[in-house]
Amino acid sequence: MIRSLMSATATLALVWALGMTTAQADDRPAALIISQSGLGDQSYNDLAFEGFKRGLEASGIEGRPIEAQDVVAQAVDILRRASDANFGLVVDLEYAHGDAMLEVAPDYPDTNYVILNQVQKGDNIASVLFQEQEGSYLAGTLAALVTTDTSIKGINEQPVIGVIGGTKSAGIDKFIAGYVQGAKDANPDVNVLVAYSNNFADPAVGLQMTKAMYEQGADIVFHIAGGTGMGVIQAAKEAGRYAIGVDTDQDSIAPGAVLTSMIKRTDVAVEAIVKDYAADKFPKGKTVTFGLAEGGVGLSEMKHTKDRIPQEILDKVEAAKQGILSGKIKVWNVVDQGYPDFLK
Repeated sequence: MIRSLMSATATLALVWALGMTTAQADDRPAALIISQSGLGDQSYNDLAFEGFKRGLEASGIEGRPIEAQDVVAQAVDILRRASDANFGLVVDLEYAHGDAMLEVAPDYPDTNYVILNQVQKGDNIASVLFQEQEGSYLAGTLAALVTTDTSIKGINEQPVIGVIGGTKSAGIDKFIAGYVQGAKDANPDVNVLVAYSNNFADPAVGLQMTKAMYEQGADIVFHIAGGTGMGVIQAAKEAGRYAIGVDTDQDSIAPGAVLTSMIKRTDVAVEAIVKDYAADKFPKGKTVTFGLAEGGVGLSEMKHTKDRIPQEILDKVEAAKQGILSGKIKVWNVVDQGYPDFLK
């Protein structure tokens, strides 16, 4: 993995130095722009990179990840340099690049762009959405049912759980709304503490914020905060309480301290996009959605904690899953529906 603290210019120079040469129009390489939490986050970026590598291996095309120290501020520059470097596919993991992509993409009509977690319209742009709220609903259901069961190690009797988002944005609040809705549907009396770390790469902040929630009676804290979430997991380990991981299966980072992980299969989505590009089936101008039904989101296997949880609770979580799949349970989507009263 390329872990860089260089500027966008230097990063792309490194990518070129690694052996990429000018390709023909029908075999131009692919780029994966890494979001601000960077490679090594054991979460969103790492999982997407795994899918990217699988897609490259399966299709036989070349490709490289791109990192930058200030990936948000350098959005336009990064996208233009990737396009000038003759990448035929640019998959962008950074949410803040949406507007920049709209600016850059029309100038490179022969380049295919992908933006995750939002919809941007353009003839050569594909948008990838996840139904994060569906998987988060299950995480909230589990947390609300567990939080007052004192037969479970590390649980107190107070009906309090928490969630920490990296920034207040629709993309993050999709998770939070689903989590809160699932918790309230499972136990209307549960109190869900909501906070934002305002960054995705500071474990120390995550640690302190989680400790503060534990002091308020929470015994389970869900994070949607990239590398900052490593501090949430560390706090759970130190306090003998629980974290809920995100994006990838984080259960093994601190075995027994991570109740479950809400897995967002960015690897599945990125692999599929790379393969479609290689097969000349790139979904130009379309939005592709991955939800519970498509295997795009869901809870981890809980291999370190499942034996602690009463079967009755596990059955209720499974019933919630089936309710979503059948359409009986409608999970709120803040992107499409705005903010619900329970999150205002």
